[in-house]
Formats: sequence, C-alpha cells, structure tokens
Amino acid sequence: MIDYMKRHERYVRDMLEKNLSPEALKKLMEYHNAQIQWMQHERLAHLITMLFVCLFTLLALGFTIANPILPCFLLCALLLILSVAYVIHYYRLENGVQKWYELANEIRLHHTL
Repeated sequence: MIDYMKRHERYVRDMLEKNLSPEALKKLMEYHNAQIQWMQHERLAHLITMLFVCLFTLLALGFTIANPILPCFLLCALLLILSVAYVIHYYRLENGVQKWYELANEIRLHHTL
C-alpha cells in the first residue's frame, strides 16, 4: 500500500513537471481525487481494524493479569506486536494521504496559472 502511494505521488509529480494543458490538468486532478477517495476508504478500514486489535490487546492484558499463565502471556505479546505494526502502518497511511492533499493543492495551483 505504501509503495502504491509512493508510485502515485511520483507519477503526479512527473506529470506536474510537464507543461500540461488545462484539460490534462483537470483530468489529472480528477484521477488524483479518485485515488484520494480510495485511500480514505483504505484508511478507514485500517483504522477500524487497528482499533479492534488494540482493544483485544487490552482485553488480553486484563485477562493475563487475572490469569498469569504462559499462554496468556504469549497471546498478549502476539497482540501487542500486531498492535504496534498496525499503528505504524496506519501512521504511514495517514501521513501519505496528508501529503496527497498537499499534492492536490499543487495541481490546483498549476491549473490556475
């Protein structure tokens, strides 16, 4: 997903370096907006998943405190690792979409020149 975002950003920046007609800039903006909408959907799906994984991690931690046995510790450790991975991934998705908003502003700026 992150590689896809980087490729799209590189494509848009390469297109902006060219001297595009107003119609081509409009099509680029439409394409970019469609990509933003798709990423917003992905971001929401990952947010919901991340929140549930973190919730289950907290529940497992509470259960481990109540029943300190090895399988509970292993489950808690596994869910904690998964939670950290999801937080990092979501952080990267969020920052990528924020960069795409700035990129949309650059396209608008080129379109108005």
